[in-house]
Amino acid sequence: MAALGSWALWSFCSRGWSRAASGCRLPGLRSSSPRGPLGARLLSQEKEATETHFGFETVSEEEKGGKVYQVFESVAKKYDVMNDMMSLGIHRVWKDLLLWKMRPFPGTQLLDVAGGTGDIAFRFLNYVQAQHQRKQKKQLRAQQNLSWEEIARKYQNEEDSLGGSRVMVCDINKEMLKIGKQKAHAQGYKAGLAWILGDAEELPFDDDKFDVYTIAFGIRNVTHIDQALQEAHRVLKPGGRFLCLEFSQVNNPLVSRLYDVYSFQVIPVLGEVIAGDWKSYQYLVESIRQFPSQEEFKEMIEDAGFQKVTYENLTSGIVAIHSGFKL
Repeated sequence: MAALGSWALWSFCSRGWSRAASGCRLPGLRSSSPRGPLGARLLSQEKEATETHFGFETVSEEEKGGKVYQVFESVAKKYDVMNDMMSLGIHRVWKDLLLWKMRPFPGTQLLDVAGGTGDIAFRFLNYVQAQHQRKQKKQLRAQQNLSWEEIARKYQNEEDSLGGSRVMVCDINKEMLKIGKQKAHAQGYKAGLAWILGDAEELPFDDDKFDVYTIAFGIRNVTHIDQALQEAHRVLKPGGRFLCLEFSQVNNPLVSRLYDVYSFQVIPVLGEVIAGDWKSYQYLVESIRQFPSQEEFKEMIEDAGFQKVTYENLTSGIVAIHSGFKL
């Protein structure tokens, strides 16, 4: 995925994060000035025109970035519908399991990369809000001597229903972010949520900024996976956690045969009928087959500097959740 020369703030909201003055940059965002650290690094790191894969097709690395961008620009409006159709709704369970594995604590700062339509971000906000409400109720039950006026006042004075937790959604594709922002508005998500246009290989954030980094069904589309993993490690705080939900290699022979037939014979047809785009979903299927195995990807995560790296197979290995810590 080609690096962006500049970073744009798509939209963001929540108390304490907004900046009224135009031209002010968000705290923790890196400068995009050619004389700044990111600009200097971009100028100094010219990528060689080596070959890579785009599905089963061999292309240059520069060409892959553009092709992947076009795929998600094309499917953005039907992305969520197609996820439901292709997985028969199971992707929702996989994403729920990712949140349950994360178990965010009050005040967690989450970076969700390649999260354009907001599925992980919305689940995170729901989780931390419910957690904060349970904590608040527990505190009130422990204070049995409070009058009803004092209890009501405590609820009314509660300014942050998320307990200080925040999520930044970072995606390279403007159309995907546009859909996510529309969903957030329609579903009433406002506080604690930011939308950032940025590249997984060159994240526009300072070092040691986030408690958790998530990327769901996105890392296989990155041209330089090793570089994206190094960036994940860089932006996490010491003790921070990396979580990746991604398609993987099926470990059951019977399920594998059925899965291959479904993937190559059904999914592209669904893409054509529902999204009017056969080629993008043919690429999706092929990109899954090109992604490293669970053990290979585990080694890549360790090579990026993460420790205590593990993975958990879901649905016979159709997908896996990889976890690692910056220690």
